[in-house]
Amino acid sequence: MIKRIHDYDLDDRPREKLIKNGAESLSDAELLAILLGIGNKKKNAVELAREVLDTFSFEELSTISVEELSKIEGIKTAKSATIVAALNFGKRVNQKIINKKHDRITCADDIYELMKNYFVDSTKEHFYSIMLNTKNDIIAIEHISTGDLNTSIVNPREVFTPAVKRSAKSVAFVHNHPSGSSLPSKEDLLITRRLVEAGLILDIKVLDHIIIGRNSYYSFKRENKI
Repeated sequence: MIKRIHDYDLDDRPREKLIKNGAESLSDAELLAILLGIGNKKKNAVELAREVLDTFSFEELSTISVEELSKIEGIKTAKSATIVAALNFGKRVNQKIINKKHDRITCADDIYELMKNYFVDSTKEHFYSIMLNTKNDIIAIEHISTGDLNTSIVNPREVFTPAVKRSAKSVAFVHNHPSGSSLPSKEDLLITRRLVEAGLILDIKVLDHIIIGRNSYYSFKRENKI
């Protein structure tokens, strides 16, 4: 017979510990157990949470899908959706804080520090546009496309439409290489050249294009490619 959470001493129950002592007093399993709510026929919520943490690394949990999490016995689709939503909300809160710390772009390092967490464990290429005003303050960050970079995926019209709508004076582009290499491909060079030319026509300066790899990045501006 499993020991239910209600069989724990009151001070040892995850939710009560959270309320009384704060989140820092709970283990990872206890925090996850609060989201789970209940366990299964064999394990209580804390034990089930430990199974999840033993099954998936933190890197895997950061990008886990509802379907993947639902493979754990006792975690149904609705509960999986709650956990995935909580994980992603936490990531967004963290990114918002990072964005506030880097609300002005002064160099390639600023762009890298601002955007590097957007691509953690990503298996696909993502292309972003950072829109700025005359003082290089960030107006908005927009996801433009997902997929291998090519001229059909990154179309100048689609790239600059958000910048025009927001009256941006300049833009910086960022995309990742899931392979880990930050060196530009021929396609990267071609697309960057086209985007710079389109920016000149629209009077929107392309400040830089950053390629983020694994623990490194490439700046077209720094390498005098812009």
